[in-house]
Amino acid sequence: MANDDDALICNTDGCAVPAAANADPAPTTFAGELSVVSDAICPWCYVGKRRLEQAFALMEGAPRPRVTWRPFELNPQMPKTGIDRREYRMRKFGSWERSLQLDAQLVEVGKSVGITFRYDLMKRTPNTFDAHRLIWLAGPLGVQDAMVETLFRAYFSEGRDIGDANVLAELAAIAGVDRARADALLAGTEGSAEVAGEEEVAMRAGLSGVPTFVLDGRALFSGAQSPEMIAQALSR
Repeated sequence: MANDDDALICNTDGCAVPAAANADPAPTTFAGELSVVSDAICPWCYVGKRRLEQAFALMEGAPRPRVTWRPFELNPQMPKTGIDRREYRMRKFGSWERSLQLDAQLVEVGKSVGITFRYDLMKRTPNTFDAHRLIWLAGPLGVQDAMVETLFRAYFSEGRDIGDANVLAELAAIAGVDRARADALLAGTEGSAEVAGEEEVAMRAGLSGVPTFVLDGRALFSGAQSPEMIAQALSR
């Protein structure tokens, strides 16, 4: 199980315990919903998704907000084709040994929420912009949550390269997006301006780490908090 000292939030520098929440967080334009700002390669975002689902189960019939997934890139300068994961992690954390230690911690946390992290299968750290475009596409189709879940599972449990267009199109079809529709989006620039615009909104609001939960336009908290804390925040 994770404890209070575990890393709960990820940003461009890595993962750490989130800072204390601002008493008056900056408003965003994401109103009328629970927006979860996340990245598809953020392990704590996957944990946060599971804990949010557990929080909903604790709310026992109370109204649930509509959940929308919003984009954030942990590696906005990542090459389009991604980078060798070992090379990337050594650059980021100073040594492969340190990377393995962090991975082992997440494996244990994952077990507590039913996630199997298979870092041994991961070969590349991908660029996630196209994955975010698919998440954006899945929204109006009513399968956004399935798209997010499929991406998380493919990357963290199956070690798939979610920066590869063919892999992304296959995953989109699994999530309920028409394969031809996904192929067409990935072959062009559809959704690029919208994803970039949502990232700009998050940046202007001062959001620097993920997952961050935004309810009715105001940031509630950052980090994969406990289900009990999430349920309490939503109930308020």
